[in-house]
Amino acid sequence: MKKLLFALFVLLQVNPLFSQNFNKEKMDSLFQAIAEKDKAMLSISLAENGKEIYSKSIGYASLENHQKADKKTMYRIGSISKSFTAVIILQLIEEGKLQLDAKLSEFYPDLPNASNITIKNLLNHHSGLFNFTDKEDYLEMSRSKKSKKQLLKLIEKNGSIFKPGSDAQYSNTNFILLTFIAEDVSEKSFKTLVKQRIIEPLQLKRTRFGGEINLQNNEAASYTPEGKNWQIEEETHMSIPLGAGAMVSTPSDLVKFYIELFEGNLLTPSSLEKMQTIEDGYGLGLFEFPFYNKSSYGHSGGIDGFSSMAAYFPKENLAFAVTSNGTSISLNDVVIGVLSIYFGKDYEIPEYKETIKVDTEILEKYVGTYGSSNFPLDLTFQLHKGTLFCKATGQQEFPLSPISKTMFEFSPAGLTIEFIPQQEKLIFKQNAMQAELNRK
Repeated sequence: MKKLLFALFVLLQVNPLFSQNFNKEKMDSLFQAIAEKDKAMLSISLAENGKEIYSKSIGYASLENHQKADKKTMYRIGSISKSFTAVIILQLIEEGKLQLDAKLSEFYPDLPNASNITIKNLLNHHSGLFNFTDKEDYLEMSRSKKSKKQLLKLIEKNGSIFKPGSDAQYSNTNFILLTFIAEDVSEKSFKTLVKQRIIEPLQLKRTRFGGEINLQNNEAASYTPEGKNWQIEEETHMSIPLGAGAMVSTPSDLVKFYIELFEGNLLTPSSLEKMQTIEDGYGLGLFEFPFYNKSSYGHSGGIDGFSSMAAYFPKENLAFAVTSNGTSISLNDVVIGVLSIYFGKDYEIPEYKETIKVDTEILEKYVGTYGSSNFPLDLTFQLHKGTLFCKATGQQEFPLSPISKTMFEFSPAGLTIEFIPQQEKLIFKQNAMQAELNRK
């Protein structure tokens, strides 16, 4: 659910190389390096030919309770939930209870462009409906329960940003509506649907539709980095993300879910082929993640302080899943490391640096809003408990880690910001993009 500034999970695509006899000691070294510098709290599972061949957990499910994470720790998986929702919708289509070309107007005629939006448009993000999590006040509204009526009213009010089918843009709104449609045609709650159609048939012991986090059930709380410490995150009320991001699971269960999906135990071959058909970057509840000359299909997710990624390589019969409840490094980079080691690519274990401390007096000089006519967003910086936070227009606030007294990074999105206080400006860099912004 959570949308980070310019952040997309896109694996590297490089020259072909492959080896199933991966170096488990090197894999352990990667996670040891992450744990030693306290850069992330996470769990991982790798499965080859249907059998789990590697798992690891580092960090804590609850720092406050000194409860360490283990293989059974459950994490909120955010938008990976969309793969579950897409499966349910396609099952209903297979049963003749729904059609892929059915119009949204059959269910919610008052919504924008409802007579032109199809079920397929919703599944592959071609509807044009505004992504409600991009609203300025989303973080505030996400903490309390919302009814179906309230969510539909919000969707109607937010309107549309392009003609259905003419473009593609990621929108959580699509899968909120798919949740409601699945409930309407089945006359069952989404919680019941996912339990009866996926969790119970696959015997996913540590997967469920989420609710309030239960630490006693080994469910992880989530955290964001603040300087050298972790700050616990507030919880999104699960009445809001629904089929767009409300599932809770473990890496082992996620690996099993994608294996069973691609082995044909949830959908017919025709439906599975539709899921994997990529149009303008989107499948039906799936993304394609390239690595070397290979392709995997899965999804990434982010909600509160949680982030996750899971996918399946059909030709290699390899599935992986990583779930995190706190990270100050890019989870995508972690996955690249995992797959590089598995496939035998030359890969050096990163040397993670200790977090440095910058005096509050210096950080206060950077507080303010910066922008440029050549940059699409304004960046606003605020100071919370000794940590500098950045908020881009229409985006969620995120913490910055100091590299020096003037340079900061947010590694999950691969961006750096260098302040030049004497000139009242900053230099923003992300991958190949660079921009100079002036204080307003």
